[in-house]
Amino acid sequence: MTEEAGVSLNELAYRRFKQALVTLSYKPGEYLNTAQVMNDLDMGRTPINQAIHRLANEGLLQVIPRKGVMVSPLSMDDALELIEVRLANEMLCMRLASQKITERQIATLTELNRQIEAASQERDRVRMMTLDHEFHQELAQIAGNNMLADILSVLHARAQRFWASTLSREGHMREVIDEHRAIIAALAAQDSAAAAEAAQAHILSFRTALLHDG
Repeated sequence: MTEEAGVSLNELAYRRFKQALVTLSYKPGEYLNTAQVMNDLDMGRTPINQAIHRLANEGLLQVIPRKGVMVSPLSMDDALELIEVRLANEMLCMRLASQKITERQIATLTELNRQIEAASQERDRVRMMTLDHEFHQELAQIAGNNMLADILSVLHARAQRFWASTLSREGHMREVIDEHRAIIAALAAQDSAAAAEAAQAHILSFRTALLHDG
């Protein structure tokens, strides 16, 4: 076990490696040396190898025979396909969440969005992206469907790599924070149609930002 209570070394290596990928610390198309990754993440070979297999299954890494491990490249075609799949699944998530959300969960989402805003003002990109992941993870948990939550976790991690490339655009984070507020308001009203529409608007805004920067 590690200093993080209840988290195994394998899980910790996976989390650290995944964060480095989604924040573009490791660049798309880059070949990775396992020893260097071990040093970067302060983890042993076995946990890193386990993480590589998990992240390859999630599409963030590619294991290429006789060449090694490559960070999966980013392409606009992949991004547009990802957006189509996110639209269907995240709108479903909002419909389910709107029927189950509690006042405590609304308060949690509101606080996470406040922290995202603070990280944005401090220009702390890694913290901002970590908090955004927590916000969307919380939404998936509220929906109460474990299979959907697993799907959304993979989709969001892949989307964050594209999103990282848009974060320098002036005003984009203000749009994201306002879109989160619209999602929270619709959920608080238990309005499933409005919640689905707010999720749709959030994802289409991401598409607009991506096309603008692409």
